[in-house]
Amino acid sequence: MDTAQREKYWKRNLRLMAILLTIWALVSYGAGILFVEQLNKIQIMEIPLGFWFAQQGAIITFLILIAIYVWRMDKLDAEFGITEYEDEVRHS
Repeated sequence: MDTAQREKYWKRNLRLMAILLTIWALVSYGAGILFVEQLNKIQIMEIPLGFWFAQQGAIITFLILIAIYVWRMDKLDAEFGITEYEDEVRHS
């Protein structure tokens, strides 16, 4: 991979990370702090939704975003011809 391709790959990686971290920040900060009082008016099984987001929702969202990151990076690696899995098998 030449320098231009590496730069393009890295920029797309950083863009993906920025998008996913922004989503996580909005969910954890927005739903857990800023909008907690409005969300607490909604209850699911007698648990206020704002409390749920502050305690569980941000963590679950983060785990989902990690899975999305792995999936998208596998696609990006394939697009740029990066085959780290094959290299690991050869070196074993």
